[in-house]
Amino acid sequence: MRGQRAALRTSRAPARGAAIAALVALAPLLPAAAVALGSHEVDAEIPYLCTLPSGPQPATVRIRATLPERAAVGEEIRPTDVTTTLELPAAAVADLVALKAATVRAETQLTVGAAQNGQATEAVWRGTAEPLAVPAEGPLALTTTGDVPILTTDTAGDLALTAGGLAVDLAPSTADGAATTPAALSVGCVPGQDAQDRTRLATVPVGTGVPGGEPSTPPASPSGPVPPSSSSPVPGPDAPTAPVTEGGKGQDGTGGTTDGPAGKGPQAGPQVEDGAKAADANTPGTSSGRRVAPPCVTEKPTPTSLSAYITGYSNVRKLNGASLIPLSCVQIEQGTPEIEFRPDGTLHLVQKSVGGLSYQGRQQSPPFESTFLTFGFAPVTATMVLEQTGPMSVESDILLVFPDNIAETYIRVPLVLRVLDVRVNGTRLDVGPSCRTAKPITSPEPQPAKYPGDHMVLLGKGQLINGTDATGYVLTGGGPLTGEVDIPAFKGCGAGGENLDRLLTASISGSGNYIKQTQGQTCAVGVEVPTEGQCTEDRQPYVVPKPER
Repeated sequence: MRGQRAALRTSRAPARGAAIAALVALAPLLPAAAVALGSHEVDAEIPYLCTLPSGPQPATVRIRATLPERAAVGEEIRPTDVTTTLELPAAAVADLVALKAATVRAETQLTVGAAQNGQATEAVWRGTAEPLAVPAEGPLALTTTGDVPILTTDTAGDLALTAGGLAVDLAPSTADGAATTPAALSVGCVPGQDAQDRTRLATVPVGTGVPGGEPSTPPASPSGPVPPSSSSPVPGPDAPTAPVTEGGKGQDGTGGTTDGPAGKGPQAGPQVEDGAKAADANTPGTSSGRRVAPPCVTEKPTPTSLSAYITGYSNVRKLNGASLIPLSCVQIEQGTPEIEFRPDGTLHLVQKSVGGLSYQGRQQSPPFESTFLTFGFAPVTATMVLEQTGPMSVESDILLVFPDNIAETYIRVPLVLRVLDVRVNGTRLDVGPSCRTAKPITSPEPQPAKYPGDHMVLLGKGQLINGTDATGYVLTGGGPLTGEVDIPAFKGCGAGGENLDRLLTASISGSGNYIKQTQGQTCAVGVEVPTEGQCTEDRQPYVVPKPER
């Protein structure tokens, strides 16, 4: 960087006076892996039968994905570029028109069977779509996209993937943006009688992983499926230790165990891995040793564009547990640094910037899943999304005092917590497509007159001593950010006339939820020649941080 922004430096990174925003996401993101050579493109068009308000109707479902052409025993099989397109017939569109719907938003859950050597399991491929205009008549094609679970197997042999049932949640809205009555439609679809063998999506040979090689011998001690991502609470600033949730800690330290379901021990055959654990596994992703991370590409960078990865933990105090903040991408446009002389005689370098989350082109977190013991005994798994409802503000203030430079960075952002799916002891609890907090989550605001409204606040503190390494949180170098949030009451939860608002509010909502998050080194995306170790060749953040308690 040039001019004022090159005034401060640390051993970790040039301190360009740029603030980097960091955002809490309460649970896992499945990292997307680059498609390797020898990948297989899935493009299946399958006839389904869907149950609609007007009765059973035929529909066409098109499933697209990219899978590896083959895999080694124990190797992760990551479906990427997954889309599910449901073509609703004219009768279904007529049902929406009858509700005076002008737009409709869709969420899909496709059950995919994975079978190998007589053993089988199931995975759920979830997808969401932006609101789509409802035509006056004729068919309507709804395409959803989303992250899907990873498959692994400790046995050699062909792994067959087959499309099964499809659940579709529709949220229609009127022309003025109001919800229709009813506010949601749940559509269940199954492969039609004429689907026959067309439900087979792909067959992945599993062996040594070497083209033409013979299948390898299964390992003597296969590892079991990965546990959910719930964990012990994160120790807050006044709590040096944290209690352990029921069940104790597993070998991975996340509060689960490494055994199979119901304590049955390790299992052979195909296994579905939870996205949170996959994100936390820190699998080497390149020959240079950089760990696998989700995409973080700035589409139209400017000379002041920055990007970085974040991860960490967030407590849910009411449930006496914590949720993993997965590797997530944040992007910032820096403001102009200004020198301020304060009335107390101190000299400050201040910079105000704006930014946001970046996930598949939207300002939201990826869908994440967390499992807790509700009311002390009932295992509940919830899939959620954090939606950004306004600008993210980043205010960095460096107190210039020779030889020390004291830095404080405040990140403020309004976030609504949306619940996509809930399962109680494995049984789905239909919360509908509109379940969310009634207002953004909030934090204690140190300057309420200057920053009104509901928003989350994170604070990073650091010290830059001339000639030595920086400590704590340094703007472009990264570090820990902490905060505390109140989770508001929920609204719009339930389907078929059932109101679940009070249940979710009683289970989750409350104050005093401590957050500790770690931000990695930033990538100065728009700089012609980025500093070595900051950016990958395609201008994504190079440093991928690990979560810290």
